[in-house]
Amino acid sequence: MNHNNLGVKQQVPFKDKVAFGVGMLANQMFPAVLGIFMVVLVKDLGFPGWMWGVLFFLPRVFDSLSDPIMGFISDNTRSKWGRRRQYVFTGALIMGISFVIMWQLYRENGVNYNFAYFLAWSIAFYLGLTVFSVPYVAMGYEMSTDFHERTHIMAVAQWIGQWAWVIAPWFWVVMYDPSWFESPEAATRELAVWVGVICMLFAMVPAIFLKSRSTENAKDYAELSLKNMGGALGGIFRGFVEAFQSVPFRRLCVATFFIFNAFNTVAAFSFFIVVYYLFAGDAAAAGVWPTLFGSVGALATTFGVIPTVTWMSQRLGKKRAFMISQAISLVGYVLLWFLFIPGEPYMFLLALPFFSFGIGSLFTLMMSMTADVIDLDELENGQRREGVFGAIYWWMVKFGFAIAGLLSGAIMSLVGFDADAATQTESAITGLRLFYSGVPILGTSIAMIVMRRYDVDEARAADTRAKLEARASKVALPDTAPAPA
Repeated sequence: MNHNNLGVKQQVPFKDKVAFGVGMLANQMFPAVLGIFMVVLVKDLGFPGWMWGVLFFLPRVFDSLSDPIMGFISDNTRSKWGRRRQYVFTGALIMGISFVIMWQLYRENGVNYNFAYFLAWSIAFYLGLTVFSVPYVAMGYEMSTDFHERTHIMAVAQWIGQWAWVIAPWFWVVMYDPSWFESPEAATRELAVWVGVICMLFAMVPAIFLKSRSTENAKDYAELSLKNMGGALGGIFRGFVEAFQSVPFRRLCVATFFIFNAFNTVAAFSFFIVVYYLFAGDAAAAGVWPTLFGSVGALATTFGVIPTVTWMSQRLGKKRAFMISQAISLVGYVLLWFLFIPGEPYMFLLALPFFSFGIGSLFTLMMSMTADVIDLDELENGQRREGVFGAIYWWMVKFGFAIAGLLSGAIMSLVGFDADAATQTESAITGLRLFYSGVPILGTSIAMIVMRRYDVDEARAADTRAKLEARASKVALPDTAPAPA
């Protein structure tokens, strides 16, 4: 039995939280910038909606399928560096290099060539993301055994990571300003170099500064070799099934799937709604307003949502903090229908503090709750499987993200959005707006229903930790659960 987490200090040094958070900045900056740059594929390089959907879908399917394998490998790695650090470092290298190459697109090469080129390098990028993100997330789960300290770790990480969403929208301003670049496609080629290199270095920080104990002499790990790969794959599948049989964990996964991917299905529409509805298709007149939508929302998350959610979690519990946060976000989604007003773009800013509670609270709470569930799994199965649980959780996120990308393209085609048109029909814009509010409202409502019966509170988590500590020290502990009536 592996007791990697037992004996870890309850209070994690702040410098370690920051080191973990810098990795989160890279983990969020790459997708944040990717979402901005993807608009160029449609608006400036002429990709039809179906190509855009495929480019969202296929690489993320590959990513989601590779995550459980990477989780299994990470959990069973024998090394003097521990189970995670070497993969975080290697994945950072692959991500950074492939991101730079991926965006070296030229319109004169034609849509079909650019589509094939981008798809191939997207798969390389997502391979790097898997190698980095699965062990990186598992490192966070291992940092503390304390119920509230876990939330603090994730709150610091999400606070730092949120700056990606503050910064990234300003790329729109730079990309479409001719005084900066001759064209948006030229902008993406150069900006990708800066983003790729800087974020690669950020992603390496946890690997360099977060120390871990050696696992060279671990006795209970599966053998990682080509000879045993068949058995290993069987172990991966069994671990996947066992982990997903945990009812609390399944609730976390399903709720995250609906909230995060409902949001991402329509996230890119904000640019189109601001430009084509508020400014009648004039991107120059829209100026910084598409940028302010993303940036102000991220600032609201950074300085309002994350501290508030952390405070609510300590006083009300993680589940109640989740339910309240998502209820507030529903208000924001409704307000956005009414506050997108042509000629008065500043009005939508009033909805953003409410709107931001949805995604802004999600991973702070869900990653902390996942760490609690991993304790339950260890109590039942006798193993620490942070890598497997983290991989499965992010598999749900990424597979849903792939579906979200496919749905985005389908919605654009369904409503009749024409990327080559200077203006859009009224029905196309109304359709985008209906989906923009309606899809997140539906996804969030389903998630709240799913989480109503989530039952891992502070008392249960503390009882689980006590039993694990007793098992580790070989001291019998009487069952403290209440007797059945």
